[in-house]
Amino acid sequence: MNRWIAAIMSMPELRNRILFTLGMLAVFRLGVHIPAPGVDRQALGEFITANRGTMFGLYDMFSGGALEQFSVFVLGIMPYITASIIIQLLTVVLPPLERLSKEGQQGKGLITQYTRYATIGIALAQSFTIAVSLEQMKTAANADVVLNPGWEFRLLTMITMTAGSCFVMWIGEQISERGIGNGSSLIITAGIVSHFWSGVMQIVRKIELGELNLLQATLLLGVVILVIGAIVWIERGQRRIPIQYAKRVVGRRVYGGQTTHLPLKVNTTGVIPPIFASSVLMAPATLATFLKTDAMGAITSAFAPGAWLYNYSYIALIVFFSYFYTAMMFNPVDVADNLKKHGGYIPGIRPGKQTAEYIDALLTRLTCAGAIYLAAVCILPTLLITQYGVPFHFGGTGLLIVVGVSLDTVAQVEAQLLTRHYDGLQGPGGGGRVAGRRRMLMGGAQEAG
Repeated sequence: MNRWIAAIMSMPELRNRILFTLGMLAVFRLGVHIPAPGVDRQALGEFITANRGTMFGLYDMFSGGALEQFSVFVLGIMPYITASIIIQLLTVVLPPLERLSKEGQQGKGLITQYTRYATIGIALAQSFTIAVSLEQMKTAANADVVLNPGWEFRLLTMITMTAGSCFVMWIGEQISERGIGNGSSLIITAGIVSHFWSGVMQIVRKIELGELNLLQATLLLGVVILVIGAIVWIERGQRRIPIQYAKRVVGRRVYGGQTTHLPLKVNTTGVIPPIFASSVLMAPATLATFLKTDAMGAITSAFAPGAWLYNYSYIALIVFFSYFYTAMMFNPVDVADNLKKHGGYIPGIRPGKQTAEYIDALLTRLTCAGAIYLAAVCILPTLLITQYGVPFHFGGTGLLIVVGVSLDTVAQVEAQLLTRHYDGLQGPGGGGRVAGRRRMLMGGAQEAG
């Protein structure tokens, strides 16, 4: 581990990228504690604590606690992620956007600009909804959350939250461009990780009060470790389809003939299905906080976390969103056409339609396995939350995001180190080769350690 850190520190570019990423995340965490005007934060904190099982608890987790403190970063990175998903889906549906996505860097820049405009629109709509919702919130003691409700508060909230969301979007883009890892994912991860210590302290207090014994705490820790291990194992899992390229003779040179593979991940959708499923199932509980009727109360009880209807609906929605998002993001026909254009084929499978059908069949089975894995990882912690009152941040969705983003970030760091070693081996002169070999030996020693 020490040698691995030393190897990172010896590369100025990689070191500067990591330090820049940490600095930007520190700026984000600092902004979470900058309060926005017009709200009694103590009353809002009591309301959020009493409604952890609703959309407010989910949004507070993704914003890193900004909603509970009514920070200028209340919306966080979620409007940008929502806009990105919408633009991606529209790229598949709308032919003009599809053509634009194939125009190289210029088309990509225009799509990025459209995503920013959509982010501003979504942030304005969400901030208005939050402002109206805050005006209707009351604590258990019937205390108002908003000090002076009205259009002045709504406009001020919309401007403040939209500006904060745009700044967080800029932080995420800067991390992706000048740092290491995906900026949006790292911002969400930083918000979730910031609550882990408070969750641990809640478990310690439950043990001290006798609400949770040591055996239960040990079993809980074992389950969390097993879930993390399962996430790492599945997220690393791939189905490699062998690809053979035909030989081509151009003049006196022979091109192609090599064998490679097409990797298909077991979980191709990442954490999108659990996030969408959680958002849909949180809607009844969120509406029930404003509509105090017997019918809404019955619906809320039926869809409470841990109830049988909630669990079955959660599993069904995860499976649905897994297949839906996979169909939107991966087109077997396009993959088969690209292979055919470049002279590639799957051994034993005819190019064209049969290749597309073969890839689609494999992808369907992989998506089924990935959906079952996502459902199991998300449902098991939910049962623990209901049974033992474990803090929400230890749920399966939070663990999926943290572990998945950590794996991707570490993979990018390793890719940077591998590129440095490869450049050393390919450098001119004997000195570059010797230095490259030494770095490769150091890397091998690190992996052995």
